[in-house]
Amino acid sequence: MQRGSDRLSVHRDDEMKHELRELLRSGHPTRTEDWNDPEPPAEDDPEVYRAPIRPWTSEQPSPATVRLELARSLTRHDFPAQPRELADVLRRGNAPDALVRRVSRLPRAKRYDSLFALAEAVLGEE
Repeated sequence: MQRGSDRLSVHRDDEMKHELRELLRSGHPTRTEDWNDPEPPAEDDPEVYRAPIRPWTSEQPSPATVRLELARSLTRHDFPAQPRELADVLRRGNAPDALVRRVSRLPRAKRYDSLFALAEAVLGEE
């Protein structure tokens, strides 16, 4: 039994929930004050990494691991490029140091056209 301290009746409360349901599901801000909404990230904010970064081991990694680590930092717009350019991009993308070292040790005269060609070269580099 209710004590009677509610401002609204049970029926009015249900009616208000029904009125607000679509607004809450819309995904848009529900506050009337703009200053109270979170700001979107700025253009110069660092990117947030979406996956946990696992430590790079010194042992021979699997081809899938090498491709994954390369794909985290490299895009198709980075190719074709020489190893020095790709190592710089990997360094800026916070790639594991062991991977950056392997890429920078590749022959300087060679140009890589794709991520898969680079991954094969890194794996065969040992």
